[in-house]
Amino acid sequence: MNGYAQRSHALPFFLKAGAGDRFCLYYPPHPGAEVRGSLLYVHPFAEELNKSRRMAALQARAYAGAGYGVLQLDLYGCGDSSGDFSDARWDIWLADLALGWQWLAEHSPGPAYLWGLRLGALLALQFAEQARPTPAGLVLWQAVVSGRPHLHQFMRLQNAAKLFGAGETAETDEVAGYTLAAELCDAIRNAEAGSRPACPVQWLELAAPTQPVGLQPASALLLERWEGAGAHVDAFPLAGAPFWSTPEIAEVPALISATLAAMPAGPA
Repeated sequence: MNGYAQRSHALPFFLKAGAGDRFCLYYPPHPGAEVRGSLLYVHPFAEELNKSRRMAALQARAYAGAGYGVLQLDLYGCGDSSGDFSDARWDIWLADLALGWQWLAEHSPGPAYLWGLRLGALLALQFAEQARPTPAGLVLWQAVVSGRPHLHQFMRLQNAAKLFGAGETAETDEVAGYTLAAELCDAIRNAEAGSRPACPVQWLELAAPTQPVGLQPASALLLERWEGAGAHVDAFPLAGAPFWSTPEIAEVPALISATLAAMPAGPA
């Protein structure tokens, strides 16, 4: 990372919302860099949020050093924002992104991009359909292409797959300290990365160091379908540790470099 990235500092604040406040960190473009635009970061689900904070901060600083303003916002019931995770809902999260998007439009000049990680990438894809102004592009890290298997894996890893029994329903369920409302589970199950994005997409995906570098089959099929429908997609498969789930906090410098390189060349 360059020197600008190392010297970029985040500005913390709370953004007023319909239910309480949302904790935000804003990384302004470094004074020595030409301003190129802004990004709204959409964080991943549950404990993946905490595991990935280090990488998200490193990328935000690198973006700031390259002339982008970056807003990181903790969604309702997550991180340091108001609310309990048990009260979190998909539609509330979409409304939170609208607030962050409006804040960026008012405080950070230039074209605005959405940057999402894991389930946050799927949430960003849905928000992009309603965001005004339309995003200049989507930067998707290890995007979840279908909510149902993602939620199923989360439950299974925590020995809580009972939610997926035939005909079984519950108002809430607790998994590894996270209480999930049935409404949120249903929304995640129904979330799909199906529609062709209306803006360019930068798709970055990691393969474990012991595996061949390449896109996962589900990702490759989705991107092929998008491109066939006329979408502009650039895919960047890389080798790197799955930092969102590693036992220890991990860094993947190659992902940070590739993400910067994927952005439009020169001033936007």
